[in-house]
Amino acid sequence: MVISMNLPKLFEDRMKTLLGEEYKEFKECYSKPHYSGLRVNTLKTTPKEFEENCPFSIKRIPWISNGYYYDSELQPAKHPYYYAGLYYIQEPSAMTPASLLPIEKGDKVLDICAAPGGKSTELGAKLGGEGILVTNDISNSRAKALLKNIELFGISNALILSEAPNKLANYFPEYFDKILIDAPCSGEGMFRKSPAIMKNWEQYGVDYYNKLQKEIIIQAAKMLKSGGLILYSTCTFSPEEDEGSIAYLLEEFPEFKVIDCIPDEATQRKLGISFEEFDRGKPEWVNGPEELKNCIRLWPHKINGEGHFIALLQKGEDQEYRDSLSYADSSVKSKLSEEAIYFIEKIKNKNVTIDDIIVRGSWVHNLPKGLPDTRGLRILRQGLLLGEMKKQRFEPSQALANALKIQDYNQTISFSIDDSRVIRYLKCETIELDYDYEDGWYLIAVEGFPLGWAKVANNKLKNKYLPGWRWQ
Repeated sequence: MVISMNLPKLFEDRMKTLLGEEYKEFKECYSKPHYSGLRVNTLKTTPKEFEENCPFSIKRIPWISNGYYYDSELQPAKHPYYYAGLYYIQEPSAMTPASLLPIEKGDKVLDICAAPGGKSTELGAKLGGEGILVTNDISNSRAKALLKNIELFGISNALILSEAPNKLANYFPEYFDKILIDAPCSGEGMFRKSPAIMKNWEQYGVDYYNKLQKEIIIQAAKMLKSGGLILYSTCTFSPEEDEGSIAYLLEEFPEFKVIDCIPDEATQRKLGISFEEFDRGKPEWVNGPEELKNCIRLWPHKINGEGHFIALLQKGEDQEYRDSLSYADSSVKSKLSEEAIYFIEKIKNKNVTIDDIIVRGSWVHNLPKGLPDTRGLRILRQGLLLGEMKKQRFEPSQALANALKIQDYNQTISFSIDDSRVIRYLKCETIELDYDYEDGWYLIAVEGFPLGWAKVANNKLKNKYLPGWRWQ
């Protein structure tokens, strides 16, 4: 299919200058359709298992071990597996930043410009329930979408915030092991996928976003531990916003260095991935230091994806390390009701323990260990919301259901993928059951993957799926 696209003349002129002989091939790619992708949630399944059970046609993205192309005519967001949190729909090149930030279980990780959550969900999956993921977006409305995606993915160790980076820096000085900055940018790399971005580009230009990027990257540097890593990314081609922002950080914080984030060939073979079509940073475009060649660029005429820029930076080990001193004491908590204790003690998931619970009002949360004092921050969620105490009963949360595996709870009902009751459940309907079930709370699943809760009484399934998430 050939697409006609009129690019802004100023953009075309600049790209001709930057790309030279490559410009013709670059321009031609805008007459082709963009690529659609999804990323498998490794908290819930493996890429191999997903390939074996995926109900539609997919093809591996060469450089993402858990990423796949799918036909753009399909609607994977209208499948029960999406509601079970088995995958995240994401443009292929946008999967790259989180895949290249080396996360170790137990790390304290910050995603500073996180909404709607494409990169945070991958970071949380790589943590595997250990350590802390602080995921933030300054826009409160966008942060609500972030909250939903974190909970849908079953991430139990996240602190979800909506704050300005400079305020975060006051709470988390030299606290994080890893920080991801998917910076707000002029979006040149997304023109093909989202042509409406061109109007924003013409209105704001490069300088507006470059100023924001410099402010964010400086605050992030203050929150990183000595020896820690920052991964900076944009979806734009602008040298000022890309190599220029990194050069600015290196001037302001000389202890940082740009390191190569592309794995060596042996590692690529072991993981079954390939970075063959990636380009390198261009220090000559900003009159910057040679180490900017360690940055990487993804071009839409070289890969089956859109445009991206990525830089991995390490903070020097010779800086004095100062950890946060004031940690939340989860052992001092409000009293849980007997019903709440009874329910929580039946959960067999290692990330849900009575010792790490706090109660705020009627709401029960399971906190990740090692959080600083967060009073005064705009918090959307602190840890895993387990449920709500209501008079003489406890009602488990949607977030808890998505964080569990089916073996974590004794009373379960799992429908097959072709059972019409799956969609009825996701539409929040009451369901008559075929067999006799003991009254009580049940974890409802599709093919063994949890979807949500229901309460069985008189062999009727009273639906407790979160109404705001219902099938549309």
